[in-house]
Amino acid sequence: MTRRTAACRCGQLRAECTGEPVRVSVCHCLNCKQRSGSAFAVQARFPAGQVTITGRSTEWIAASESGGLPASFHFCPICGGNVWYSGGGIPDAIAIPVGHFADPGFPAPTVSVYEERQCPWLEIIGPVEHHG
Repeated sequence: MTRRTAACRCGQLRAECTGEPVRVSVCHCLNCKQRSGSAFAVQARFPAGQVTITGRSTEWIAASESGGLPASFHFCPICGGNVWYSGGGIPDAIAIPVGHFADPGFPAPTVSVYEERQCPWLEIIGPVEHHG
C-alpha cells in the first residue's frame, strides 16, 4: 500500500496518507489562487480515514467562491503552511496541496476546474477533464 507524507516547511504539521488519492485537481478560482500564492492550486483528496494528521494547526473556515459549503483550512502556527483542508463540496475527504508532499513523482491532476478564471498564458495538458 502506498504511503505518502505531506508536511509544512518547518515539519511540525504533517499528514500521513495511505493509498492513492481519490482525486488530484487543479483549481483556478480566486480563493485557491490566494491560498496557494500562485496562478492556480493543485490538491489531492484522500478519504478521511486514510489520513493521519500530527502536529498543531490553526484553523480558518471560509466559504467557497461559488457560495457553496465552507471549508476548514489548517495552517501550521509556526511557518504558516496550509497543509490540509476539509469540507466544501467533498465532506468525507481531506484535501492536501500537492506541493506539501515535496514529491516530483506525485500523480498528475485528472481534473481542472474554474477554468473561466484561468490565466490566459496557462495551459493544462494531458488526460484532464476541463470544467468552466
